[in-house]
Amino acid sequence: MLNAMGMASYRFRCRDIGMDCQYEVSSKKAEDLIPQIVEHAKNQHGIEEINEDLKQKINGAIKRRMF
Repeated sequence: MLNAMGMASYRFRCRDIGMDCQYEVSSKKAEDLIPQIVEHAKNQHGIEEINEDLKQKINGAIKRRMF
């Protein structure tokens, strides 16, 4: 999305939800991050199901960046 400030992107960092993990992912759309985060949680942390509490933490940790 272009605006007066430039291009927006969204970023998620695993450490932002309290994990001791260096994983980060970014995308032009926030909703595109979710499948990647779920896959990472399953493969790297053994989390088979994202409960409501974790979902809220993940959504809260997705940050919009402008450049």
